Amino acid sequence: MKSLPLYSILLFIMFLIIWEYSASFMSELVLPAPTVIVTTLVDGLQSGYFIPHILRTLSEVLLGLVIGCVGGFIVGVIMGEIEFLRKLLSPYIIASQAVPKLALAPLFILWFGFGMTSKVIITALICFFPLLENTITAIQSTNKQKQELFHMLRATRWQTLIHLKIPNGLPGILAGLRVAVVLAVVGAVVGEFIGGSDGLGALIVASQGMMDTPLMFAVLILLTVMGMVLYQLIYVLEVTVLKKYMKENRK
Repeated sequence: MKSLPLYSILLFIMFLIIWEYSASFMSELVLPAPTVIVTTLVDGLQSGYFIPHILRTLSEVLLGLVIGCVGGFIVGVIMGEIEFLRKLLSPYIIASQAVPKLALAPLFILWFGFGMTSKVIITALICFFPLLENTITAIQSTNKQKQELFHMLRATRWQTLIHLKIPNGLPGILAGLRVAVVLAVVGAVVGEFIGGSDGLGALIVASQGMMDTPLMFAVLILLTVMGMVLYQLIYVLEVTVLKKYMKENRK
């Protein structure tokens, strides 16, 4: 895992000290102190209040991430290999991504209901594009000399794709996966904002209605930790499993 440098940790501690001092001059409704937020967070975890919401949001994130990334990878490989489809579909895919997902969320909830399905679909759509773009770029950026070597060895198009293009493009593809992981949390929360009574996003809306600012900050911390943990897991996968490919690309 990436380790934080000492000066980064010191900066964070300094920030917390300044925040704690500044909060003493403000209402808890406007800016609660870090100690108050941590107390709310610990109490919610110990009592089990946060657990169902964490599990609901995490389920939406993981399902949407898997569906969106698998779809983005498959479509990216096809578009990277077939120029006609790439030119045909690119304008439509870009147009679909230009529409803010927050604007589409009410429509998805109308179509698929207030349950988990609409949130998973929103999350999948948000995760789809980063992996699609990175996969297309990775497939097209394969070393031309290596492609010629495979051609001389009479490798089929499928063999070239499986044994050359995808393996050499995995670092770039996983970079897109890291972006998708962070965006997956955003997608799930956006869906929960619009409709739903379960999940961390719905809990933020509820805390706003109750004027409970410490609870809102506590939920934001949980979402941040969730995103960072998922990001680090992908980073570890990239470093360990794809170490040899990363070294080859640096040569």
